Amino acid sequence: MLPPLKSLPVFEAVARLNSFSLAANELNVSQSAVSHQIRILENHLGENLFHRQGRKLELTIEGKHYLDSISNSLLQIEEATNHIRGQQKTHIRLAVYSSFAVYWLIPRLPELKHLYPNLELSIEMSHGSPDLSDRTADFFITIENEKRGFLFDHIYQEELFPVCSHSYYETIKNKLGTVTNQELTSKLNNDPSLLAQFPLITSYSIYDRHTEDWKRWFGNLNRPLPEGIQFHQFSHLMLAYEAAKHSLGIALVNDYMMSEKHDQTTLVKLPCSAFKTGDNFYTAYKESRKDEEVIKSFRDWLRKEAKTLTTLAI
Repeated sequence: MLPPLKSLPVFEAVARLNSFSLAANELNVSQSAVSHQIRILENHLGENLFHRQGRKLELTIEGKHYLDSISNSLLQIEEATNHIRGQQKTHIRLAVYSSFAVYWLIPRLPELKHLYPNLELSIEMSHGSPDLSDRTADFFITIENEKRGFLFDHIYQEELFPVCSHSYYETIKNKLGTVTNQELTSKLNNDPSLLAQFPLITSYSIYDRHTEDWKRWFGNLNRPLPEGIQFHQFSHLMLAYEAAKHSLGIALVNDYMMSEKHDQTTLVKLPCSAFKTGDNFYTAYKESRKDEEVIKSFRDWLRKEAKTLTTLAI
């Protein structure tokens, strides 16, 4: 038996906005009308879809499952309706890690806008892995690679390597008694622990604890983390990047953070070994939406741009 169809877009709006009043504003109806439709749907299903505690509202387990089940159906109905009316969807919501968005994606958006002037892109930045759901976004860049109903394309194998500002690079050369880049390369390759003479910038966001990034970098070279290092500690990789840019020391950053267009980077890769963190980045989108024109256009553009990543493995 079909549910009361009028209630479904109301339920989706309340669940997406996590608010009866915001849903009422979006739907241009009264809050009481929204509450009425949710009550009708809950009575039909015989389940509570929301926990209500004062002003706090959240989906029940049954509500989450129901939303996952109907969201794509509502999108397909909207797409079919727009197709019949000759209206092509041009808006796409992207969920992406903050550092990837700031340092790799945003510098490339002018080209995307030039290629697809009617495309409207909404970006949701995430510190952790975003929830793969239509209520979160239409398209994802994530380290997740498995969920029923989703398609995944591998775009990047994460590597970290030491960087510093151009001015700090000269400081390192002077302190180590090297004049040319070749001399510095030779010294650091023979003894990577020389970096411990300089302040090292560590971030928390990859391994959930400070100094673990450098510990693994030295471990990749079969060396223990040297003692007596002066560390500058930051919560996120983006902060570590900015600290290095302002000559606070040497940071470990991702390859994609050094992939700005037109060589705009303000940091220098030190002539040292990189190491793989074990994480891989993927694009993800609903399999049922793979033929939507806006999804195909954005996917194809992203694949082409991703070829600039040195460790690409699409």
